Amino acid sequence: MFRILIVLFFTLVQSSDDIKAISYNIRYNNPKDGMNVWENRKATVMGLLNEQSADFVGLQEVVHAQLLDLVEGLPTYNYVGIGRKDGKTKGEYSPIFFKKDKYSVLQSNTFWLSETPDLVSKGWDASLERICTYGLFENKKNRQKVWVFNTHFDHRGVKARAKSVDLIIEKVESLNEENYPVIVTGDFNLTPDTSPIQKMQSHFLDVQKNLTPTDANFPTANSFNTQSRGVKRIDYVFVKGLKPIQAKHLYQKTPMGGWASDHHPVVVRLK
Repeated sequence: MFRILIVLFFTLVQSSDDIKAISYNIRYNNPKDGMNVWENRKATVMGLLNEQSADFVGLQEVVHAQLLDLVEGLPTYNYVGIGRKDGKTKGEYSPIFFKKDKYSVLQSNTFWLSETPDLVSKGWDASLERICTYGLFENKKNRQKVWVFNTHFDHRGVKARAKSVDLIIEKVESLNEENYPVIVTGDFNLTPDTSPIQKMQSHFLDVQKNLTPTDANFPTANSFNTQSRGVKRIDYVFVKGLKPIQAKHLYQKTPMGGWASDHHPVVVRLK
């Protein structure tokens, strides 16, 4: 009996040190989305995130009004991030929400995916300003540190997407002098067979690729089409210095019957 209790104790200790992370494009609040407007989806999105209770949530396509909803609806979280249009509140954020009672932010910043990453700018052949928000977080209990990067690549610029991968790899390497674990979440607007994603896979572990969950081959972008789970996998969680334990895509619908977003969230557990 004593031996069983010891095993259970160490199992609980190990699980408490696990890191749960989510990448989720929540779709900006486009008034032309019909029944899929943000007002009809936000309770479902926030309910999902509260239920999952991840350590870190990398969100994409968050405009300021949605950010305010999320801050109110996710009371156990704080966030880092800025709007891409002015470095303040305009345009989409790529915020990182984190458990505020569990983690401290040691540093955070945002860079633009462009030739001038420190300035508000469009990069290469991109159609829009694109950003990557990052933070160095410290677990308040065990003092373990982890870098989290969250991004959203351009949907049109082929060169921009390739160069954005190069820039993120460069930034991670230059910032992570102490070789802490790294998590990269994002909507890359690239499928796994493309060379930029394969380059990411050569520098990081693609959690969905390196595990074999039952739904790993299902796509993440669904275009609000409820007749299928999606058409392509373009949302990712990459890691370095962490071991993937579990990965899954969540398929959540609103009470009206539509998907919670036009992307499915990627949920991973790491240690």
